[in-house]
Amino acid sequence: MLRSTITVGRKALLRRLEARLKHSILQSTSQVCYSIESPLNPTPHFTASRNCVCQYSFRFFSSNPSLDSEESEFSNADASASGHWASAFDEEKSQDGSSSVFGEVDDGFAAGNDFAVENGEVPFVVKEDGEPEVSLGEEEEEEEEGGDSVEKLERMLSLLQSSGMVEGSLESSLEDIGLNVDEEHVIKVLETKYIPGENLIEFFSWASRRPGMAMSTTMVEMLTRAICSGETMRDAYALWKLLNELREKEIVVLSTDILNELISFFSRFAKGKAAYEVFNKFGDFGCEPNSDTYYFTIEAVSRRKIYDWASSVSEKMLGAQKLPDACRVGKIISFLCKGNKARDAHLVYMAAKGNGISLPQTSVNLLIKSLCDKDEDVYSAFEMVQEFSRDERKHAIYSFSSVIQGLCRPKDDGEKKAHRSKDVQEAKNLLLSMVDAGPPPGNAVFNTVITALSKQGDMEEATKSLKMMEDRGLKPDVYTYTVIISGYVRKLEMDEARKILDDAKKKCSKLSSATYHTLIRGYCKLEQFDEALGLLREMKEHGVQPSADEYNKLIQSLCLNALDWEKAEKLLEEMKGNGVHLNAITKGLIRAVKEMEQDELERKEMTVDA
Repeated sequence: MLRSTITVGRKALLRRLEARLKHSILQSTSQVCYSIESPLNPTPHFTASRNCVCQYSFRFFSSNPSLDSEESEFSNADASASGHWASAFDEEKSQDGSSSVFGEVDDGFAAGNDFAVENGEVPFVVKEDGEPEVSLGEEEEEEEEGGDSVEKLERMLSLLQSSGMVEGSLESSLEDIGLNVDEEHVIKVLETKYIPGENLIEFFSWASRRPGMAMSTTMVEMLTRAICSGETMRDAYALWKLLNELREKEIVVLSTDILNELISFFSRFAKGKAAYEVFNKFGDFGCEPNSDTYYFTIEAVSRRKIYDWASSVSEKMLGAQKLPDACRVGKIISFLCKGNKARDAHLVYMAAKGNGISLPQTSVNLLIKSLCDKDEDVYSAFEMVQEFSRDERKHAIYSFSSVIQGLCRPKDDGEKKAHRSKDVQEAKNLLLSMVDAGPPPGNAVFNTVITALSKQGDMEEATKSLKMMEDRGLKPDVYTYTVIISGYVRKLEMDEARKILDDAKKKCSKLSSATYHTLIRGYCKLEQFDEALGLLREMKEHGVQPSADEYNKLIQSLCLNALDWEKAEKLLEEMKGNGVHLNAITKGLIRAVKEMEQDELERKEMTVDA
């Protein structure tokens, strides 16, 4: 860059010298004088005549007031720029007081029509017609060529920055500039700002075909960074096409970083298929995927919800044993869980654990929840929560609750869904460990375990759990009591169920209709209709409005079991008074029982008469 600057300066100097020489000719009767000044060499001056008699006449910002009226050939700006040479001139004044730079005529000047004067590094020749000519040596000719190269490079940069303003094809315009492009020029172009991506790619493609041009991995990396720093998807696809062309022609060897940059760009804009295509070409390019490669690819395909591909890339990542950092592993687990790939996510979790990677707790919680959604994966989650440290357990209530819910969920045994004794017992054990080591279980966890125990018929353990709740300062809610009542009713232990109901009335301000409905159903099953009707009246006393379900169940039982259509009709009238409407089937059932009973009475009367 310094040499280019000097070269441009020299060219400007030569043009200035020529202009100065043409306008500083002083004609006399027998002499033509030239005064030459160079910004780089301000001291040497000479005069020349046709008869080769050199007479020096120097005029340099004299402080003599008598000279101020004379017209100077130098501008004030030139004078200020060259002021530091004044002392040198004063030291070489001649005896007659003239201000000549040279004390006397240089012996090196040759008499004749043509002669040369050494002026620093620049030789000058005076022609016969009095016009000076600048003669350049080999170094100056090279510098002139360098200056021409700089000018062409500037034209090329200007052309590349002119997006949409190029007439004809860009490649033909580049050819017209005539610059012999080398690696330095290519790097300069890639470092220049405000060049559109499409122009960069077309320039790079053109430069790669130039004779003798050797494209390097560094240049391709610079091009990739320039394209991927933008937001134009078309440029990214064009870059990918160019990289494939370079590979086919074996022009350059690509690197893992180049392909990762491209995959990351596609991931940023959710172009999962394009990212996956780049990932699958690593072997063709002779590159080896690293941890960033796997992460960016999984991220890209997951954003397009192509979770099967994400699972495939994850499997390859585990096989290569190239896990990214903890944060990215956590994100991979989250991606797979969202795609219903909990098992694959658990494999990533186990690999991270084996490598001592501490994962974000949010990702671990999501994995546990996802594992608990499937019956076959619940025990994987169960093992995970058991491995929590005491500090981790303090804030893991969500995870423990998910595992207990998964264990207490009815499982399909081939005929119907039912609670498995082993699963319910493990849930009870996990509840006890929560009581001992945390996290402290709440009502929801206790209710889940009590429900499973009640439906399984283990009422002893269910009541123990209820007692444990109360001992821990928790207040059982209506749901808790209803679940236990339902368990006793299922076993037709109505006395125990009524005890729980009485306890619930003391500790709960208001019961639900479901609580009474459970008991009414049990009494109807035992054909204890008076008890059932008594509960119906009790509901109203406790501010619980009977629903159609209670009336319907009781009326059906009265009609089908007791054939007591009269009580059924009374209940029907009561329902109407309370604004509750009975369905048509139950109404029809009352009429049918009533008609059947009337027919039976008529038949008996006819039999007696006969």
